[in-house]
Amino acid sequence: MMVLLETRVTAVGPEVADLAEGGVVILFADGSPPELAEVSVLHKTVQGPSIDAPRVGASITVGPVKAQVTAVGESAWAKVREIGHVVISFNGAGEAERPGEICASEVDGEALVAALKTDAWIIIAA
Repeated sequence: MMVLLETRVTAVGPEVADLAEGGVVILFADGSPPELAEVSVLHKTVQGPSIDAPRVGASITVGPVKAQVTAVGESAWAKVREIGHVVISFNGAGEAERPGEICASEVDGEALVAALKTDAWIIIAA
């Protein structure tokens, strides 16, 4: 398995749980503007991001929660590489609605909320 991105959660904004219950996680690298931090999971990259974007079928692991990539927006990985930002929608969609979005298989919202805590690992691997 090749790791495309391995990152560690440094902070979880106060509005993250509401979004995560609905299957949406917004990642932003440490140092994001305060207004974005409220809805974001802030993180510090440990490995990657790789040059190549994940493909359909790649794995996304958030703590103990596992999913598979189902679609990647046209600019999603460029944003990850540039500013550590991406919206991950755990909706199982076969096509991303927004260019900066990665879609993944559906997961339990409560489990996702529980997994999003400081020091949790987020790994995208092919």
